[in-house]
Amino acid sequence: MGKALEGVRVLDMTHVQSGPSCTQILAWLGADVVKLEAPTGDITRQQLRDVPDVDSLYFTMLNCNKRSITLNMKSDRGKEIFTDLVKESDILVENFAPGAIDRMGFTWERLQLINPQLIFASIKGFGPGRYEDFKAYEVVAQAMGGAMSTTGFEDGPPLATGAQIGDSGTGIHLVAGILAALYQRVATGKGQRVSVAMQEAVLNLSRVKLRDQQRLAHGPLKEYPNDNFGDEVPRSGNASGGGQPGWAVRTAPGGPNDYIYVIVQPPGWAPIATLIGKPELADDPDWNTPAARLDKLDKMFALIESWTEQHTKFEVMEKLNALNVPCGPILSTRELIEDETLAELGAVVEVKHPQRGSFKTVGCPIKLSDSPVQVETSPGLGEHNSVIYGGLGIDTAELEELKAAGVV
Repeated sequence: MGKALEGVRVLDMTHVQSGPSCTQILAWLGADVVKLEAPTGDITRQQLRDVPDVDSLYFTMLNCNKRSITLNMKSDRGKEIFTDLVKESDILVENFAPGAIDRMGFTWERLQLINPQLIFASIKGFGPGRYEDFKAYEVVAQAMGGAMSTTGFEDGPPLATGAQIGDSGTGIHLVAGILAALYQRVATGKGQRVSVAMQEAVLNLSRVKLRDQQRLAHGPLKEYPNDNFGDEVPRSGNASGGGQPGWAVRTAPGGPNDYIYVIVQPPGWAPIATLIGKPELADDPDWNTPAARLDKLDKMFALIESWTEQHTKFEVMEKLNALNVPCGPILSTRELIEDETLAELGAVVEVKHPQRGSFKTVGCPIKLSDSPVQVETSPGLGEHNSVIYGGLGIDTAELEELKAAGVV
């Protein structure tokens, strides 16, 4: 059975997280992703190492299913080889600082001349304008994209989310743009530029908060638990942010992640009231409608919590789901990595690695019925030099000379 992107060559010049998260998905979908690294390698090979002299989990978990070559782009011969690589590629992906590829001598105009069918995809921190040349990192993108100002509790500081919405979130956006350009190329025969700014990707993921910013003009946001509203959307703790109230309530035995998130829909109140031992509240006019409960959501969730604290989060999950009440236990990273269901789904997979033995990582979240994904280990630095460069006509003797000269 073939792969969805079989026959598509990706020249991957990305590093750290945002770019590699994009190209890894392309590799999972069947593209031949050739990771081009400086002879010293992607910096994340060494960052946060847990095993001495072995590629870090930071690197391995972002570069599965790829091939690796090394090339010194500062050398004249390196630029010649790069030109040949561009000719052989369908997609070039990079996430360098603004202007870095131009300074290497490969502007978009030149790349188009080398390969008119090339799709040139880039991740930058910001779009053109005031912030264009500023550096961006994961939490900087969260800060400037609307996520941090709306995350946390009303009386606390803005908080970053543990989900990497700035880096990997942007990478997923870039995948969508690349696939759209690849599809359009079928009709036009021409490549094009694709770009995604981290700030804009986070902003896209924060759109409901822009919705609420505009709603503030007409009064307080009633579904928020906050007491005070100014002219900006406040931090609202664990409020659901949607039309149905939700909150994380404590469960037994009281550990740091012994919580379950419960959403109370209109038809859910009566069965919840009965379950928690307050059946009289099912028909009480002070409680039996969403409008009646709206000004006492804190009391409502306190009542629910007084019951959930007597049970584990998984027991609560079973009981609430039996009543068709939406809920979800707060799963720790340990629980996730050891979850049998996630392993069976391929959402968490164990991958054999030549140096570390094996490691666990996320599987491909995109499921195609005719293109199943087998997650394979990340490549060693320059592991595929001889194969890739051999395809360009560089024999073993010349490759050794290039290596001695610091070109590869």
